[in-house]
Amino acid sequence: MSSLLKIPVSVLFVFLFLTAFAGDPYRIPAGAAEAGMGFSCTTGNGFWSSFHNQALLSLNNSFSAGFSYENRFGLSELSTRAAAITIPEGKTSLGLVYSRFGYTDYKRDFAGLACGLKLSEKLYSGIQIDYLSERTTGYLNNQSITFEAGMVVKLTENTNLGIHLFNPLPNSLRKRNLPSSLRIGAGTKFNSLLFGSVEAEMSSGNSPVFRTGFEYEALSKFRIRGGFCTDNTSFSFGMGWLYKIAKVDIGFLTHEKLGITSVFSMTFKIK
Repeated sequence: MSSLLKIPVSVLFVFLFLTAFAGDPYRIPAGAAEAGMGFSCTTGNGFWSSFHNQALLSLNNSFSAGFSYENRFGLSELSTRAAAITIPEGKTSLGLVYSRFGYTDYKRDFAGLACGLKLSEKLYSGIQIDYLSERTTGYLNNQSITFEAGMVVKLTENTNLGIHLFNPLPNSLRKRNLPSSLRIGAGTKFNSLLFGSVEAEMSSGNSPVFRTGFEYEALSKFRIRGGFCTDNTSFSFGMGWLYKIAKVDIGFLTHEKLGITSVFSMTFKIK
């Protein structure tokens, strides 16, 4: 009897999962700083932004490591855990990221190996190979491999343009359908304290999503953030502290019907 109950319970969490990630449920975002800005981060220079647009890896000049935990709507079954490292080497930087969403009876694993390259003083590019797995106990075991790529163009001294493409392969070449998405954004550093960004995302089978966010250094080594996303009319806010080599961030996102998601992340930068 208990095994039969697992089927409708798993279906319920899949429904909540798809509702929560209407844009792209297969590539779950990570990072509390990015969450605080509504995940408007195709041009940001944060640690986790490097895995939203791999071109940003090339701006990393230190060995860094981090972990992130997302508690979606207060349900542990909808939580996501992520860990990543970045390794600089001249004009090239390598990155490795892994995340797991779900619980024992339904989970999605994501792993990526990334490389970012500085092509010139105004042009950066990056690519990442992805492995995705979706499993339910005794019923489902899907696995896929794809890739994503990004580019950053330095328009002015303080303004960047970012472009990111996920899964550009046609589904006719694979056994399992995966959504494709395109993100285009711009970020500007208005002064030494304030950074703002806007971006648009188009994902196959979904309406366009628009995001905007800001980050303000209110005190030395203390930052506050805010953002908005049209997907589910989501507002966001957060804050971050920098202490020596450690950086701690907290972010919150709202959902018009399902409640609040909290995100915590910590990163370490070793020069």
